[in-house]
Amino acid sequence: MADAIEINGLTKVFDGLVAVDHVSINIAEGELFGLLGPNGAGKTTLIKMLATLLMPTSGTAKVSGYDVTKDPDKVRRCIGIIFQDPSLDNRLTGKENLDFHARMYGMDRELREKRMDEVLDLVELKDKANILVENYSGGMKRRLEIARGLMHHPEVLFLDEPTLGLDPQTRRHIWEYIRNLNKKEDITIILTTHYIEEADYLCDRVAIIDYGKIVALDAPKNLKDTIGADIVSLEISDSVDKDFVAMLGKFKWIKKMKEHDGFLDLSVKNGETRIPELMNIAQKAGVVVQSVSLRKPTLEDVFLHYVGKTIREEETSVKDQVRERMRRRWHN
Repeated sequence: MADAIEINGLTKVFDGLVAVDHVSINIAEGELFGLLGPNGAGKTTLIKMLATLLMPTSGTAKVSGYDVTKDPDKVRRCIGIIFQDPSLDNRLTGKENLDFHARMYGMDRELREKRMDEVLDLVELKDKANILVENYSGGMKRRLEIARGLMHHPEVLFLDEPTLGLDPQTRRHIWEYIRNLNKKEDITIILTTHYIEEADYLCDRVAIIDYGKIVALDAPKNLKDTIGADIVSLEISDSVDKDFVAMLGKFKWIKKMKEHDGFLDLSVKNGETRIPELMNIAQKAGVVVQSVSLRKPTLEDVFLHYVGKTIREEETSVKDQVRERMRRRWHN
């Protein structure tokens, strides 16, 4: 299978701040590829370079065989993009928004009418086509933006945080539209998100991006398999005792330990048989365990493993990330 996107050492620096740091990825034709990471990790900057909205500082990238710096017009002809922020004209109807977009791509009237019917049917908005967009719900607007991005038959579609701000039920509906258009339109989709469940549910492969770098890349199942063992999570009443952690570290059947959000997560084989032993160890150490849970590894655990924090912790510390990048700048 040919590659829809080829990225080699792509880098973007803003006033000394490295937003995207020597990223190299190949994305196959027809793949639904996810970029997972917190706000400020570099996802949108990477998408903007691939969509020719930003010039790279260094490195190369090709979309459908066209170089993003040497052939930007050809790249734009073969891509569609749904921006993170709303970009519809609320004073026009749904159909008028699509018609205007199609005219910008030089589509004749017959082709425009045919394609509008197809994409409105795909996102189930045919009966709302002549209603002003200002009267659409948030989910309807997002579906119309997806329809608009498909009007000119793009080979590659960029979805930048497509469900940001939507309620859980509407988000699920958008997921189904994205999966269907990937299959029905035979289109390559690159999706950026900071919703872990979204990446897990939708994507053939996921790249976890942190501080502008790709820190993990594989199919969601394969990424979860890298964790390997069951996860036993202990909620500790006080801050996690260092002596207790050191004591646990002596047991070979505990593969990994991570502290976060007042919990101590242990990677353990045959976790259900080890819980009584863990409780005995905690009791002997004088550690009060408020709750204990057992589960299989999730993509959240993968994120925690590679980034060192849960994505929820990352979301609350975007400013800290910027400070850390600046610190790295001055110390390197």
